[in-house]
Amino acid sequence: MVVKPDWLRVKAPQWERVGNVKGILRDLGLNTVCEEASCPNIGECFNAGTATFLIMGPACTRACPYCDIDFEKKPQPLDLTEPERLAEAVRRMNLNHVVITSVNRDDLSDGGASQFVRCIEEVRAVSPQTTIEVLIPDLCGNWDALELILQAKPEVLNHNTETIKRLYRRVRPQGDYQRSLELLKRSRQLTPEVYTKSGIMVGLGETDVEVRETMQDLRTVDCDILTLGQYLQPSPKHLPLVEFIPPEQFKAWREFGESIGFLQVVASPLTRSSYHAEQVRGLMEEYPR
Repeated sequence: MVVKPDWLRVKAPQWERVGNVKGILRDLGLNTVCEEASCPNIGECFNAGTATFLIMGPACTRACPYCDIDFEKKPQPLDLTEPERLAEAVRRMNLNHVVITSVNRDDLSDGGASQFVRCIEEVRAVSPQTTIEVLIPDLCGNWDALELILQAKPEVLNHNTETIKRLYRRVRPQGDYQRSLELLKRSRQLTPEVYTKSGIMVGLGETDVEVRETMQDLRTVDCDILTLGQYLQPSPKHLPLVEFIPPEQFKAWREFGESIGFLQVVASPLTRSSYHAEQVRGLMEEYPR
């Protein structure tokens, strides 16, 4: 049995605040990736009154071996009331910044792009001061669907690369490394005013050189923001963890990323795609578009 190092231990959350946020989510019938993907930062983020909303779920049409979200080949039809309920949660929680992500919906012709658009529009209508980040799937390379989302003008377009090129077939068998890079490249070309973001998880057997090569690839497509975090195996049936990466290595990657032009690199063992996502508001002031 692999023992978690001290740097991966998190403080026990203040359950009163967590309960308040959970109460809002249950009342409105919403899912969060915080809960569905067993995120280790759930206490910290819920205590801060923030959450990453998971739409079109909770089941996913892909079965990536690292992910703790349930797989379902034929998921339920879209809930057309979901965007309004999500916007109401944003209003009740008084969020300055909201992250909207989704499961993969390869069963839909647009990959769920229209639902993302409706969520953005509903949040804008009830909470115009809230900045919006969408963390989207690869849409099976449907670039018309991507353009549809970008036309709704979220402040941040996030799409996770997840891993290095060599491990893609094993880690993300239904994904494609070049397709993910192409999505980020097209996002920048179509809407240069929208900040682009991606994330990598480590500890799956990648080398330092390979991580740096992936970072270079992301800068080649002009990606603005990068997150790097430790992969944690959700259960024995999931993809095995190879190693725990020490904090000093994350620090080295952060410094390298900043040196090659990322506007922001968030790198630590506990970093996840949406961890401290609200910091983008400061980034937007420092690097206005």
